[in-house]
Amino acid sequence: MASAVERFRQEASRLGLSPKILEFPEGTRTAAEAAQAVGCHIGQIVKSLVFMAGEEAVLALTSGQNRVDPQALARLMGVSSVRIATPEEVREATGFAIGGTPPFGHSRPLQVFVDRDLLAHDLVWAAAGTPKVVFSLSPQELLAASGGTPAEIREG
Repeated sequence: MASAVERFRQEASRLGLSPKILEFPEGTRTAAEAAQAVGCHIGQIVKSLVFMAGEEAVLALTSGQNRVDPQALARLMGVSSVRIATPEEVREATGFAIGGTPPFGHSRPLQVFVDRDLLAHDLVWAAAGTPKVVFSLSPQELLAASGGTPAEIREG
């Protein structure tokens, strides 16, 4: 079976992307660590967070400086509440582990909402299959590749 990073590369290629992938042996488990490693503002880091609306997984792509507002996400989903997915639910829904979940290339189609704050940057950085590997793309490429809908999903 292909590695998580190889599966990511294959999906990126299928989507017509050839992202520059950077590897950090120490890992980039937090948005702050990722921003420091690549030398960008924390707001340019894409956090791929999986939530559960009942039995349905939904992906929230949010700026590294923001937290997702679960009530806002629930309203967008048309449900009364959502909760953060367990590590097992994340792997089942995406095929990737927490911390390495890319914004696209998942094992099944997911509804995706994209934090509007990410759209203000020329370049954003996201996980490429593991917590040790990141890649960059434009916000427009992020929207197209993820099939995401821009939305107000941040707290505050």
